Amino acid sequence: MTDLSGRTSTISRRGLLGAFAATAITAAPTYSNAAGFLRGGGDIRRIKMHNARTGESMDTIYWIEGKYVRDAMNEINFFFRDWRRNEVKQIDNRTLDIIAATHNLVDASEPFLLLSGYRSPATNRALRARSRGVARNSLHLQGQAADLRLSSRSVRQVARAAASCGAGGVGKYSGSNFTHVDCGVVRTWGG
Repeated sequence: MTDLSGRTSTISRRGLLGAFAATAITAAPTYSNAAGFLRGGGDIRRIKMHNARTGESMDTIYWIEGKYVRDAMNEINFFFRDWRRNEVKQIDNRTLDIIAATHNLVDASEPFLLLSGYRSPATNRALRARSRGVARNSLHLQGQAADLRLSSRSVRQVARAAASCGAGGVGKYSGSNFTHVDCGVVRTWGG
């Protein structure tokens, strides 16, 4: 990158993260969807998560200056994989934007705990056999949903932030201590 004086400078990952932190929005969104909300958050978007089932953690910038970062998206797709069958599917960018916007709104420094991202058809069938709460045509099958938890925020707080994005489905599962978000039709459910 060249500055106004013609000197070349480089921006580190840490510098990008600092820029993101400086521009993060913590107030209620005024836009009708998560992507619109995130436009107010600067020129980068970030996903910060931990997966207790695999022990993996991820803290990555996946969008810079209007473009999704291919390597980051590949990292996210792998992180969101069906860990039971080790199957990877492309995760819908809209779902990631909702997750990033929700994280900004709850103003938490801790990563989201990912409980479920992509589910293969075989995994979804097995989960349906054990629980009535698993949808036959779950958006998890399409890479369009995630089940999340933050230990520092209640299910209600996370769900309220996600719903305020006006960009998809939000389910509250207070008894199991997680929030479902997806990029499907705008709707809410649960208690």
